Amino acid sequence: MIRPRGVLISGLASLLLLASCSSPNNAENKTDETAKPAATQAAQTAATPATGDYKVLMATSKGDITIEVHRDWAPIGAERFYELVQAGFYDNARFFRVVPSFIIQFGLAADPAVTKKWDKNIDDDPVTHTNRPGSLSFATAGPNTRTTQLFINLGSNQALDQQGFAPFAQIVDGMDVPAKIYSGYGEQPDQDAIHLQGNAYLLKSYPKLDYIKTAKVI
Repeated sequence: MIRPRGVLISGLASLLLLASCSSPNNAENKTDETAKPAATQAAQTAATPATGDYKVLMATSKGDITIEVHRDWAPIGAERFYELVQAGFYDNARFFRVVPSFIIQFGLAADPAVTKKWDKNIDDDPVTHTNRPGSLSFATAGPNTRTTQLFINLGSNQALDQQGFAPFAQIVDGMDVPAKIYSGYGEQPDQDAIHLQGNAYLLKSYPKLDYIKTAKVI
């Protein structure tokens, strides 16, 4: 895996450093799906909508956000997001990177063991919709390296379309909330440290970060 601080993307996207924060032992960290109880797997399969849109209510420390996910925009990303939300991956996760008028990045779990469990790549989706304000896309460290990190577009970031960032969802309620997310730390939090220590690192070093209380399919 390309390490987060080594990612360089041309043009406007050079500000992103949108990395999956995978460790060098990514192959060893992949989730063993066979370890899940059969009943749990069956319940999750039964609950997963095979096609069509779905909504996620994201309760944050600054208010609620309703996200509408469009499977036809980016089906692989939409499915991964569904799995992560159902697993509670984003609960208590911090918004650790905020670039005003550009993006808000999140998607490293509060518990580093959970981040490690889901540290497995998914293939890219074709870009079928633009990175407009309020849309969500997966962060990446290069082709086919999407894992768990996402960003919310704060501005019209069409330049990211050509870089392969494929939006899969759009905020449909609570669009005022992202503008309230604390931005005082900018890009200071170290993604490698979050990957290894989770909220223990962030609460100690960056206590003002806003966060996701819960994320649930509705």
